[in-house]
Amino acid sequence: MRMRGRHRGVTLVELVVAITIVAIAVTTILGVFAAVATRSADAMMQQQAIAIGESYLSEILQRWVVDPNDPNGTLPNTGRASWDRIDQYNGLVEAPHDQFGNPIAPLNSYRVSVSTSQSSALAGVPAAAARRVDITVSYPPSASIILSGYRTTY
Repeated sequence: MRMRGRHRGVTLVELVVAITIVAIAVTTILGVFAAVATRSADAMMQQQAIAIGESYLSEILQRWVVDPNDPNGTLPNTGRASWDRIDQYNGLVEAPHDQFGNPIAPLNSYRVSVSTSQSSALAGVPAAAARRVDITVSYPPSASIILSGYRTTY
């Protein structure tokens, strides 16, 4: 007596459907990974921009609003290393440098802009005795952060 065995396997249609489903799933998962990887670089660029801005803001806020040694502001403007008043930084636009003018090559894609102005935002402090400092750090592709601080004469 012969037994007929049943062949087990998949048909061509079942195989094509299975491959299609797996391809869609893999494409979706890889797309999610790509989006996460792209955003992780953005976060690093933003943190670097914040660190640059904080460095400039810290440097500037250590300067005088009115220099007690030169109240008329007649000192020569020979660069950041010699600046001792906040207002000397107004309008500064540069790639990040240290305060002595040495470029920081890995940060050339960033741009730092400084704006200083008299401020009446502080209660009880006359505008002539207070300065608002705004640091804008721009970085690729087209993002920027702004940090602000205040300094008064005392």
